Amino acid sequence: MSKIKKIFKAKPVLEGAGVHLHRAFGYQETSDFDPFLMLDDFRNDDPEKYLPGFPWHPHRGIETITYMLEGSAEHGDSIGNRGTIHRNEVQWMTAGSGIIHQEMPKPGSGGKMYGFQLWANLPASQKMIDPRYRDLTADLIPVVTTNNGSMVKIISGEFNGKKGPVKDIVIEPQFLDVSIPGNSELELPVERSHNCFIYAFEGQADIMSQRVGNRQTVLFEHGESITIRSEKMGFRFLFLSGKPLREPVAWRGPIVMNTNEELRRAFRDLKDGTFIKTDGEKTDPDVNIYY
Repeated sequence: MSKIKKIFKAKPVLEGAGVHLHRAFGYQETSDFDPFLMLDDFRNDDPEKYLPGFPWHPHRGIETITYMLEGSAEHGDSIGNRGTIHRNEVQWMTAGSGIIHQEMPKPGSGGKMYGFQLWANLPASQKMIDPRYRDLTADLIPVVTTNNGSMVKIISGEFNGKKGPVKDIVIEPQFLDVSIPGNSELELPVERSHNCFIYAFEGQADIMSQRVGNRQTVLFEHGESITIRSEKMGFRFLFLSGKPLREPVAWRGPIVMNTNEELRRAFRDLKDGTFIKTDGEKTDPDVNIYY
């Protein structure tokens, strides 16, 4: 059974054009969470604190995974892709060689806009692959109900013999949304060689005699499983594990490469207008790019 390595409390940060969110982990913790780079919790009940959104900005060398619980997010990029993800939907975006895009949140019921964005690293061999999108509607995400009433949504990876819709990712990610009813216990298997953590966002639980609640991240030592016992009101969390890349990280803003020279080249490309490497009908963003 995996032991607890660290427990973090998410910190409030201001991002984009003025979006208030909480960062579970980020730049300072890359070695602990490898292959994951960052997790942001953007749950908010006040539209004034999120409607400014994330105007045109670049990405290269990473994947961004956005999971919506309430509200929606409209996205578009500089090579003509457009779309919207809604409640219980996922956008898995592979930036690869580079895109310039924007993400603009919209309120749902009662002004709520709830969700998460995870950044996953790409290995050196895939940093410059063509960008791609995988928009996953709720009906594509399998849900497993266990004998004790726990519900597990499988975005990627496998649980109880069912597999999520996101496949063929080199880091072999397991991404689950897990709900455990009150006073119940659930064991989740983990690949021993993977880094694994959970992010709590509803209720409380007991994990190896440690009480864990809203906006806390629990990072685990390597092991074959984790066991979580919910308290009276139940417990809901994101479960993530992935195969570590163990590669050097050169990171500035929304671009993550392996060397400082690659990073400098990316920003030269932005300045020179050669950042987008793929074919297609390229369009120039009508606002300044922030990074």
